[in-house]
Amino acid sequence: MGDFEIKGKVAIVSGGGGVLGGSISKSLLEAGVKVAILDIREENLQSRIDELSPLGEVEGYTCNVLEEESLIAVRDKVIKKWGAIHILINAAGGNIPGATLTEDQTIFDMKISDYKKVTDLNLDGTVIPSLIFGEAMAKSGEGSIINISSMATYSAITRVMGYSVAKTGVNIFTQWMASELALKFGEKVRVNAIAPGFFIGDQNRAVLINPDGSYTERSKKVLAKTPMKRFGDIKELNGLVQFLCSDAASFITGTIIPVDGGFSAFSGV
Repeated sequence: MGDFEIKGKVAIVSGGGGVLGGSISKSLLEAGVKVAILDIREENLQSRIDELSPLGEVEGYTCNVLEEESLIAVRDKVIKKWGAIHILINAAGGNIPGATLTEDQTIFDMKISDYKKVTDLNLDGTVIPSLIFGEAMAKSGEGSIINISSMATYSAITRVMGYSVAKTGVNIFTQWMASELALKFGEKVRVNAIAPGFFIGDQNRAVLINPDGSYTERSKKVLAKTPMKRFGDIKELNGLVQFLCSDAASFITGTIIPVDGGFSAFSGV
């Protein structure tokens, strides 16, 4: 494996009770990484720990990614248990029904409070953990932070304005933090983002799949602009995550890398 080896590293995965965070946590454990899973939903967290415990060293922490004290407590516990933090995956995020417009609504129907919930979770829920856990990486002189961007940052995708604004903020934060850490703390502390294409998960299932299992009109539009003509499998993100965490990516920082079947490259014509 050489430069691609990540066995023995220590990772924090926020939103680990969700589909994306859970899939990444599983792949890291299978690669020999010690994983601390964070989630605000205690029930989801416990079921994830029960599922993943047989695969390796994994700990679960009920934690709110918007609360500094909560994150600092986790950081201290993880360092006390495993000695360091090498990887941070900011997978906490997603959309909420109130901030997802229906087809017959306009932007003026969206409640500002719902908009703020989505921007807080997706933007500040990435920034704050990056500052708390990134500080430990900066002090040790080694670490890889991976943020989650979106296809909604490349061009306007209807109905998800708040999510789009927040994820676009994640992009510039990724570039800013990568520059800051490399300039002031050395080349071994890196920050990148992955931009998933369209994967059918809990948060978007209702807008992509009809109750009878057929594709919605929105799904058909997505597939028409995806050269590979299919949705992604959540596992198809794991290879890039592991690569970015490894020494094989030692000169890669400040990037936003799409994993999208060509969606962001294709004009649709």
